[in-house]
Amino acid sequence: MYNARTPQQVQTLLRERPDCQLIDVREYAEYAGGHVPGATLISLGSLPTRLAEVDKARPAVLLCKSGKRATQAAQLLCANGCQEVLVVEGGTEAWIAAGLPVDKEARAPWALERQVRLAAGLLILGGLFIPPWPYLSAFVGAGLTFAALTNTCAMGLMLSKMPWNRPRNGVPAVACSRT
Repeated sequence: MYNARTPQQVQTLLRERPDCQLIDVREYAEYAGGHVPGATLISLGSLPTRLAEVDKARPAVLLCKSGKRATQAAQLLCANGCQEVLVVEGGTEAWIAAGLPVDKEARAPWALERQVRLAAGLLILGGLFIPPWPYLSAFVGAGLTFAALTNTCAMGLMLSKMPWNRPRNGVPAVACSRT
């Protein structure tokens, strides 16, 4: 079973219990754009294969952008034997709104949503102006409609695998802090 805590409660908990594991389950581009200091990046998609990196005997504090992915990660960790799992209510957005400190990488890639908008726009424009591609615009439009209806995004998933959306040498380097 997992519990939810406000960002302020989590900040207090992290000070009082240094044994807590703070895990950010977003994708690298989101993490690089701003994350809670000391958070380890283990994206929700990679969590099933990285469960061994989570110490089941220590409290796990999970966060994502708004709380949905962290809740899914909490369910997975609880099902795999983690005893104490907490989710940050409202995720990183709530943490930032509360005025709590955030680290950001100096060379963070664009947010994934922004990359999707750019790619979709370029594909649609390409479909309009390149003679053999008139169906490309329709395909992209159908994909965006499907993404909205199902709350999934195949283009976002593909873009998240691109080299610029991966940590350099596997370890994100925090270059500066903002509060």
